[in-house]
Amino acid sequence: MMRRRSTLIMSCTALALALGATACGGEPVSAGGGDQSLGGQTVTVAGVWSGSEQKNFQKVLDAFTEKTGAKTQFVSTGDNVSTVVGSKIEGGNAPDVVMVPQVGVLKQFAQQGWLKPLSKQTESAVDANFASVWKSYGTVDGAFYGLYFKAAHKSTVWYSPEALEQAGVEPPRSFDAMIEAGRTVSDSGLGAFSVAGQDGWTLTDWFENVYLSQAGPEKYDALAAHELKWTDASVVKALTTLGTLFKDEQLIAGGRDGALNTDFPGSVEQVFGPKAEAGMVYEGDFVAGVAKDQFGRSIGDDANFFPFPAVEGGEAPVVSGGDAAVVLKDGKNQKAAQALVEFLATPEAAEVWADAGGFLSPNKALDSAAYSDGVTRATAKSLIAAGDSVRFDMSDQAPAAFGGTKGTGEWKILQDFLRDPSDPKATAAKLEAAAAKAYKG
Repeated sequence: MMRRRSTLIMSCTALALALGATACGGEPVSAGGGDQSLGGQTVTVAGVWSGSEQKNFQKVLDAFTEKTGAKTQFVSTGDNVSTVVGSKIEGGNAPDVVMVPQVGVLKQFAQQGWLKPLSKQTESAVDANFASVWKSYGTVDGAFYGLYFKAAHKSTVWYSPEALEQAGVEPPRSFDAMIEAGRTVSDSGLGAFSVAGQDGWTLTDWFENVYLSQAGPEKYDALAAHELKWTDASVVKALTTLGTLFKDEQLIAGGRDGALNTDFPGSVEQVFGPKAEAGMVYEGDFVAGVAKDQFGRSIGDDANFFPFPAVEGGEAPVVSGGDAAVVLKDGKNQKAAQALVEFLATPEAAEVWADAGGFLSPNKALDSAAYSDGVTRATAKSLIAAGDSVRFDMSDQAPAAFGGTKGTGEWKILQDFLRDPSDPKATAAKLEAAAAKAYKG
């Protein structure tokens, strides 16, 4: 988230939570008056979130509790949502609601018959207040299963203004200029980019931004649907471009080996933590939540971003992602589960997390004043303004076996490419073999 797979705490804590501890929220955030009609029921919610994201989502769940009387229990799945949820269903311990971070996984859940269509109330709210692209990503075979509660703007490069100022560089407007700016930052004595290579999903995001800008939206859509093979020359070209960063160990904090041992929270810490090791970190808008909540950074002052720059004269990319709330058929509390998703479809629910930070909503009814800082407010407005032109994260659209599983598929192959970026053509061939197998299955 993200991917978004965005596990926003140190990995040891994420592992401890992976099989499901009850989340401990603070004092409930006011959600206005409620009828307490669901008192005595408990809704179990599973999702990838941990750390500050889980803490902030718990505030939303607490608001639901205050409104309806239903208690909630959050289970952190780690990155392998499909595997964890599948095992819980088989064990007769299915959660009621799952926050699904990938379109491909949502489709998989629907096709396996795990999901219950969302209520007419939720669907009406989405029709009224969301761009149609968000409903389409939550629909499978004509049935509406997924409400996109949290969105991500995944075309942002975050930086320390102090680091760039000391190096004498300005936020770049092209990919080549970004590489040159990185070399200048490195020459000033600080690592240029912190790369979270331990989390393969971050590497897919790097690729997708380069590919969308360089190859264009039509090929992006075709590759996302596997109507274009990964051995296409456009893929090799994008890998070659990305390889200019990966090959130059001067540009990567800790070098390639260091990157492969850095997870997403660690990459943010390297830029915004107490001991700066790098000047820039690429990832989505949710970086702001970590920089603010964990390291006390003031967004817009000592933590800022520039748009992911255009590649070779192409358009600057706008890649998005999101987490969709789905209701499982095997959950024990269907009424309360549907009520929770109905609540998540309201601007009231979105406002709770918007105020906490590290959050974007695709809900047009949410007043942008709800966001706690100007940088996030501007990012949210641009996401809403993009409407149906938003391009959803490509790996999130793929079957989980290819685009959404730790240690395999695209995540693993791009980690191998980071380790040795010398042969983009061979990497493209490996990606195509893995994709062909996953899409066929």
